Amino acid sequence: MEIINLEGTEDTPKIILDKGNGIFEISGRSLPEDSAEFYAPILDWLDAYSKAPNPETEFVFKLEYFNTASSKLILDILSKLEDISGITVQWYFHEDDEDMEEAGEEFSELVDIPFEFKTY
Repeated sequence: MEIINLEGTEDTPKIILDKGNGIFEISGRSLPEDSAEFYAPILDWLDAYSKAPNPETEFVFKLEYFNTASSKLILDILSKLEDISGITVQWYFHEDDEDMEEAGEEFSELVDIPFEFKTY
């Protein structure tokens, strides 16, 4: 599978999807002008990955901030992850960032995936 490796900017997150090395991470800030267009290749990649996933997949979210439009797409990503067996979500948040911690807790209640919450 092709590796997705997008460098983060002020408005878009860093995204690494690398099946071979088992790296699945979205980090930084997510407030792209067109969230649906930005995340479309990620959702397509996950569709392909779900057909032949690794035995175990740890998907890491290390977001500092995301806007409302991005939150819908993050939920879309999590919904796709539900179809992958052996999936675990690692939700990182700054120790003093209650909003990001609560966002992760809300997402974890909306999907049937094990979440692990970690501070950094």
